[in-house]
Parts: sequence; C-alpha cells; structure tokens
Amino acid sequence: MKLSEKLIEQLQADLDKSQTVDDLLGKDGAIKKLIKGLLEEMLGAELTGHLGYEKHDKSGKQTDNRRNGSSKKTLKSDLGNMTVEIPRDRKGEFDPILIKKYQKDLGIIEDKILSMYAKGMSTRDIQSHIEDIYGIEISPTTISAITDKVLEKVTEWQARPLERLYPIAYFDAIHFKVREEGKVTTKAAYTALAIDAEGHKDLLGIWIGDAEGANFWLAVLTEIRNRGTEDIFITCVDGLKGFPEAIESVFPRAEVQLCIIHQIRNSLRYISYKHQKEFMKDLKLVYKATTQDAAKMQLDKLDEKWGQKYALVTNSWKNNWPRLSTYFKYPEEIRRIIYTTNIVEGLHRQLRKVTKTKTLFPHDDALKKILFLAFRDIEKKWIRPISGWPFIISQFAIIFQDRLILDK
Repeated sequence: MKLSEKLIEQLQADLDKSQTVDDLLGKDGAIKKLIKGLLEEMLGAELTGHLGYEKHDKSGKQTDNRRNGSSKKTLKSDLGNMTVEIPRDRKGEFDPILIKKYQKDLGIIEDKILSMYAKGMSTRDIQSHIEDIYGIEISPTTISAITDKVLEKVTEWQARPLERLYPIAYFDAIHFKVREEGKVTTKAAYTALAIDAEGHKDLLGIWIGDAEGANFWLAVLTEIRNRGTEDIFITCVDGLKGFPEAIESVFPRAEVQLCIIHQIRNSLRYISYKHQKEFMKDLKLVYKATTQDAAKMQLDKLDEKWGQKYALVTNSWKNNWPRLSTYFKYPEEIRRIIYTTNIVEGLHRQLRKVTKTKTLFPHDDALKKILFLAFRDIEKKWIRPISGWPFIISQFAIIFQDRLILDK
C-alpha cells in the first residue's frame, strides 16, 4: 500500500525544508509526521478491507456496518509520544492488525530502517526499499540521521553497570578499514564477551581503537572493573604480547588461558609444509593429553624431536606453557569452552556477515553504529545458557568456593 499523493506532497515538502536533526526527528519533525500519516492511511485501508467498500463509496450506505469516525490513541515511540487517529465502525467489530487494541509502543518506519541498517544494507539501499514499500523518498542523509540516534543508545549500553562476577570472559578484536583525517587506517573493534553466573552470554562492550595492543586492552579492562565487575575466574585470550600481564594487573586473581587454536595456527606458519602433517600428529598428543603431567611429557618429546629444526615454535610452546596449560586442571566440560576463543570468534563471524559489503567506514561512529545494531539482532538468539552449565557452575562452586558469591 502506498501513501496518498496529498500526503506524499506534504511530507516531501517537510523533508525538503528540514535543515537540522530536530527538524527531522524532533517533536513536530518530518519523520514523526511521516509515520503518523503512514499509520493513519494504513489503518484506513484496513477498515476499508474490513467493511468491503471504499471511503465515500455510496454503496456503503446499503450495508449494515459503516465508518463511524475515529478515536485517538497515544503511543510511545523513540520520537516521543504520538497521537494517532484510529478509525471505527458502527458495530465496533473493527480490530486493526497494525495497532493492536492494547498496544502502547510504536516503532514502525524507524525500526524498519534500523533493522535494515543492522543487516548491512547501505543508506541508499534502505532509501530504495522504503520508497518501494511506502511510496515516499527519504534521503540517505535522513536515514543517517535516524541511525545516528543509535549512538546515544550505544553510549548508554556501554556505560551500563555490569555483574560483580563473570566466571568466564573472552577477549578478542576484529579489524576494519576506517577513514580518519583523510586517510584510510585499520581500526580494531575490541570485544569482551563474558559468561555470567547463570551461563548466559553477555557482551560487555565494543571499543573502537587503533590496531590491537595490550595498552588499549588495559584501558578496556579498567573500564570493565569501574563498571562493577570485581572478579573473573578464567579469561580466554589470544597470544597478544603483554595481554596476560594487563589482565592480571586489573584482575589479579583471574586465570589466563591462551587460545590453543591461535597457538597452533601461529606454529604452523613456521613449519615447512612437508613436515606439517607429522608435526601436528605429535603436537596433538600435547594439547589432547588427559592430564597436565602427560601433556608436559609430550611437550618435552616434541621439543626433543623438533627443537633443533623448529626451535622458534617449540620455544614458544615452552615459554607460554603456564598459560597454555591452564585448562588441564578442569574437567572436560569446562576444558572445551576455555581452551579456545572460538565463542567470541563466532560472534565476530556473525558481525562480518553484516559488514562484509562495507569495505570502508567513513568514521568510527559509523562502525560503532552498525556493530551495535548487528549485535542487537544477534543477542536475540542468546536465550539459553551455554550447554552443560549446571555441571560447570557446580564445579566452579567447588574450585572457587570462596569467590562464587551469587548476587541476589
């Protein structure tokens, strides 16, 4: 269904006159008028379908049910309260689908725009889509103004209080191209994905910074602590130099598990292709061992066999062993979720699906907007605790008995 020509002309005039964000999104802004007009025309079309004849059609006088004016309904929206005229029929049988009887909140065009943006559509694609569906042009500038409202929500979300305790936390970064001061640079989106005491995933924040470094992570960790997190049992990270020390300086009781998968990938970069298959067979005996002592014994054998040829690799395993072997002290159910940062990399893969069409972001805020909106879509599926959580938390209750104090 498309808007009437009269409403299109009025709304287009409002959009053309809009010079500020308030003109677009304010109390009497063009976007608010657009939504109100659209809703009332769609409601009118619903009533026409219900009654079976067009408005002002004389044949309607022959029926036993007719239009009977309208009633006002005030709905909450992100643009403020909006009063909409709800058409009525004489018999009181009309129950609109668009706005339900007890509905109090509204979010139709705005939510559709944000939803499309969250799925990676460009502002021009959204412009075309809205025009096809609703018959009105909205400029890319207007769409950007609507999505800019998200930044306030991002700030609120990023500053929200956190849980006192997170049993497990994963820290990783994903990289994007961003224009800064006329130059294209690589920026890191730092993500902290935690598991709370009930086993649910909780993204603690997204921070945009320069290429990944331990100093920036130190600032991230400090912010997490300042927002209320006092303790983390196990942190899972990649092999970034200085990162474990940064964690231990802010959360001194947290155990650090270096990602085994990252360590394996880094190792294979320095192993000749003709030796990789045999080397991996020996290495698997290390990280797949049933106990830490058995793993250490296999590591010594690995060093004895390959140390002279690939000292850089075997020394890396030996030097990092205290933090590579953390997971051996736990039962299999805990091992499989802490030996790798795959859980946060899975989140990154989903973010990549949304951002893959955008090779370059004009500024940090544009990147922050789309990552936040994409995350809001992703977290809708985070409704259940991770697999096996009752057993895992019961183990933590024994291992960390003096620290596992659940908030009431």
